[in-house]
Amino acid sequence: MSLRSQFRSLIGQTSPFALELEIAGADGPWLIDPSGKKYLDMISGIGVSNLGHGNRGILDAIREQSEKYLHTMVYGEHIQSPQILLAELLVSLLPPSLNTVFYLNSGAEAVEGALKLARKFTGRPGIISCKRAYHGSTYGAMSLMSDRSKTDPYRPLLPEIHFMEFNRLEELEKINLQTAAVVMEVIQAEAGIRLPDPAYLEALRKRCTETGCLLIFDEIQTGMGRTGSLFAFSPYGVVPDVLILGKSFGGGLPLSAFVADKKLMAVLADEPPLTHMTTFGGHPLSCAAGLAALNQLVQTSLVHDSISKSDYLVKKLDQELFPALRRPPGLWLAIDLADPLRVQQVIARAMNKGLLADWFLFNDESIRLAPPLTIRYEELDLAAAIINECLSLEKSKSPVLS
Repeated sequence: MSLRSQFRSLIGQTSPFALELEIAGADGPWLIDPSGKKYLDMISGIGVSNLGHGNRGILDAIREQSEKYLHTMVYGEHIQSPQILLAELLVSLLPPSLNTVFYLNSGAEAVEGALKLARKFTGRPGIISCKRAYHGSTYGAMSLMSDRSKTDPYRPLLPEIHFMEFNRLEELEKINLQTAAVVMEVIQAEAGIRLPDPAYLEALRKRCTETGCLLIFDEIQTGMGRTGSLFAFSPYGVVPDVLILGKSFGGGLPLSAFVADKKLMAVLADEPPLTHMTTFGGHPLSCAAGLAALNQLVQTSLVHDSISKSDYLVKKLDQELFPALRRPPGLWLAIDLADPLRVQQVIARAMNKGLLADWFLFNDESIRLAPPLTIRYEELDLAAAIINECLSLEKSKSPVLS
């Protein structure tokens, strides 16, 4: 039986249309199949591999830690230097009120922890999230999803979840004295890279402060340099009460966290204690990898360089071939094609030519590009050439373009 057949029969599937790309190796921005064919990873494993595949500094950190110890005790019981060193560096890069780190394994788990923190700290039931946002697939995180076509089979979900339109000032009136928290992405990812109006973020922060609810920023996709700054919220000058990190935070290993002020985080530790626990959260290997990754982002010009790399890629793309493009300053682009079928055709053709692109959960009319920040200019040249060729061919086939 082939490995592909075993994959289909033994591995739980997430959709009827898996890519089924068999991976034998990876290096930098490249994935390699068993035949030796290389694929330029222009999506970074959906935001995980910001520093590329096989990053030597990260691998060395994992190897060094693995020779000391792996799992020793459930999170929060033993003092482990990788956790402390990563937390120390992280909070030094954040505003003073974000000073305490709670580690978990995945972005969805960090969302769950932040929701529990908000309800316990405020004593209120209401949670507000933005429409067309994705915060994870566990029950609490999925409850924040406005698209009923994806949640109806699993209802009932968490009670007292309400939705508002992103970037609409008038919608902020939905935040009231029954609201425990507003959970939102600074830049909406799965809606197709929707950037905020600075005035909207300022008004949101003011409204949360006035009503006494917590403002929770989900930076699972936007954090760790993806948007041209280490954190997407930083350029806007609006500080959340809770910050959620995941995906690339672990340098390629499973790691997430929510970060808040000590007085907020303290409510999870008592009355009663042990009400939010994790066995593997803050695993020493993951924290060692995350520390190596964060050090690289801080000690090099990769985050700043991502701005010029993004500008370079955009200039190389033939913008006559698509209606519009959305992006923050960093290496993260949504190419609008105004036609879901054409999006799938371009993605399939690009993969056949050795380039991985993707679409968005709540925007099937746009192509997602988010290469590793370590990608070189000659690799961006190749990416642009492949994308232009695929766009040109599919545009000539499709009459739909608006």
